[in-house]
Amino acid sequence: MSTAKPSLELLRTMTDEHVLRAIMAGGRMTRTEIAARTGISKPTISDSVRRLAAAGLLADTGERTTGRGRAGSYYSLVPDAGAALVAEIGPNGVLAEAVDAFGGIAASARAELGRAPGAEQAAAALRRVAEQLSGSARLRCAVVSAADPVDRASGALVRLPDEPFLVGDLDPVAVLRSCVSGEVLVDNDVNWASCAERDRGAAREVDDFAYLHLGEGLGAAVVTDGEVRRGHRGLVGEIAHLITTGPSGTAIPFIEFFGETGLRQPGTTAIDVAALRERYRPGPDQVLDDLARAVGGVVSAMVALVDPQLVVLGGSWGRDAEVLDALRRHPAPRTAEFAVAEVESPELTGARARAVERLRELIIRAA
Repeated sequence: MSTAKPSLELLRTMTDEHVLRAIMAGGRMTRTEIAARTGISKPTISDSVRRLAAAGLLADTGERTTGRGRAGSYYSLVPDAGAALVAEIGPNGVLAEAVDAFGGIAASARAELGRAPGAEQAAAALRRVAEQLSGSARLRCAVVSAADPVDRASGALVRLPDEPFLVGDLDPVAVLRSCVSGEVLVDNDVNWASCAERDRGAAREVDDFAYLHLGEGLGAAVVTDGEVRRGHRGLVGEIAHLITTGPSGTAIPFIEFFGETGLRQPGTTAIDVAALRERYRPGPDQVLDDLARAVGGVVSAMVALVDPQLVVLGGSWGRDAEVLDALRRHPAPRTAEFAVAEVESPELTGARARAVERLRELIIRAA
């Protein structure tokens, strides 16, 4: 039985991908360095570099190696290889970055937003920062992190009861269509945060974990077999109305715990983090122990449904040592090992990593 050999075209395509990935990881490289990194012969690498340069993807930087022997030329991506737009929409406004294929931030922009600004104002802010960045780089794709629930199919934001930061029926895909030439990927900020913790944080080498965001808003992400699970509409992890134990010992929705304990910001369901921390101090105020039981009830439900190895505690007050200590003092009937989130700005970090990955895929596809 004969075994079919790969065609010359396929071999060239595979080599070109190896060369591009090596350069995108290294920034600039000589053909000798690429050969050493990839394990492919230098003549084969030289042929690939010539093809990619002729295709307008690689360019000689003009820099040369120094020292003994024949000087080598450094190659890198052409300057107009493009960038990916990364945008974070949240209570602190819209923060946007243009990131290149090396993972560097080429430019950034910010627009302020108030709480619950509405779709029109949020769309204007997102469009403004995208247009500003499109003037400095060719935006080939975009990844958006939103503090609101996100519809999986359309990428539009979803209204749910008691969400503290609502921008209405914002459709980031439609807003960015005129500024970005390719795909616009939108997901909830907690999902992006879980990706950051999976790749470089507390959940490294853990395939099954839950990420619990405890901040001004409440949310969760579920990762099984190393993948974020989003559900039919993309609304996995919306835990605000999950039934847990209230301060009086009765069953209440999780979000109502903060209303009953006076820990909401005025005129909104957003949690008053400063007021919560003020009540961490020991004494007759039992809010921290009550809080541990309420959070423990949420954790028990997640353990029952998805059986995580680890629960990562993130968000502004979820990472507080007092909260972790209280959870360990009052273990739920069914619980899991806890870890505190490690990555700073995990929502933006997770979205940025996906944007760089997608941009690299587009560059490789162009080869």
